[in-house]
Amino acid sequence: MPECRNCGSFVTERYVRVFAPPEFDTVRVCPDCEDMVRDGAGVREARSKRV
Repeated sequence: MPECRNCGSFVTERYVRVFAPPEFDTVRVCPDCEDMVRDGAGVREARSKRV
């Protein structure tokens, strides 16, 4: 099962297909990573809080 590389939460294969770069088989952040965002090839804290 795919999981988020940042927090380890389960993500669906469909979510990975939509949000992961083509060469990856998992995502860098997921909806459970509330204060994190993708930034280029990495992950960083969001500048503003998600509501």
